[in-house]
Amino acid sequence: MATSLVNTDFNFPGQTQVYHGKVRDVYTLSDDILVMIATDRISAFDVVLPKGIPYKGQVLNQIATYFLESTADIVPNWRLATPDPMATVGLKCEGFRVEMIIRGYLTGSAWREYQAGCRELCGVKLPEGMRENERFPEPIITPTTKADAGHDENISREEIIAQGIVSAEDYAIMEDYTRRLFERGTKMAAEKGLILVDTKYEFGKYDGKVYLIDEIHTPDSSRYFYAEGYQERFEKGEPQRQLSKEFVRQWLIDHGFMGKEGQQVPEMTDDFINSVSERYIELYEHVTGRPFEKADESNLADRIAVNVLDCLQTLKK
Repeated sequence: MATSLVNTDFNFPGQTQVYHGKVRDVYTLSDDILVMIATDRISAFDVVLPKGIPYKGQVLNQIATYFLESTADIVPNWRLATPDPMATVGLKCEGFRVEMIIRGYLTGSAWREYQAGCRELCGVKLPEGMRENERFPEPIITPTTKADAGHDENISREEIIAQGIVSAEDYAIMEDYTRRLFERGTKMAAEKGLILVDTKYEFGKYDGKVYLIDEIHTPDSSRYFYAEGYQERFEKGEPQRQLSKEFVRQWLIDHGFMGKEGQQVPEMTDDFINSVSERYIELYEHVTGRPFEKADESNLADRIAVNVLDCLQTLKK
């Protein structure tokens, strides 16, 4: 099986801090530059699974780069360069403690809550009589608080502003950017025969302006359906063909794991790991329209270090 990168331990010049997230490792340099490494770790139900997925980090990083470049006319973003298939160098922004989730269809966790009787999500009223995977009349924004560990919590626009998590002015800007980014992503997906079902965006501030940070429209942050056959499957009540991490969640659910206390992560076999890797590569090729070129993985950490150091030298000039 191909190699996967699940841990990093770099020491870049001027490094002041390192943050190991669920999937990404973020290195702060001189307090104003970030080096974000997209590892091959995979998480579900806010739990990092015990084995990595080969090429997943490369897929995520390169899809994020593709969409950051394609949406820079809508909102300024943190990215300065992508020196390595698994690394991005950019501006350190002061991140808002909120994730902006936007949903075009009733599916995933929203459907599970709806099925349980919920008719209001993050302060947004949901119509009666909806079915799984049905399109909303208009996309809805259902933000969550951003947790460093454990589960993110649903929260309404009104609560965010009332608690002073984000000012009303900044929230209005984030909301506008969220809708415009989703509209652009929806259009780009449709051109490739896909439906952008839902996604999340993160924002921060740099020099007084709101910036888009982190990843965008990747399979870790987004859900895609194949457009072909969507209507027929919906009318028959059949599961949609999708390119997202939901199939990993569903596999875990089928094996008795939903991240709850006392539950054990099922064994991740080589066949399962390879199938997940193939799905990520498939999504890259579908959403970008480009063939996926597997980067040299003989020594991932050394390759990333050399490429990032070269980039930092260039940025200094």
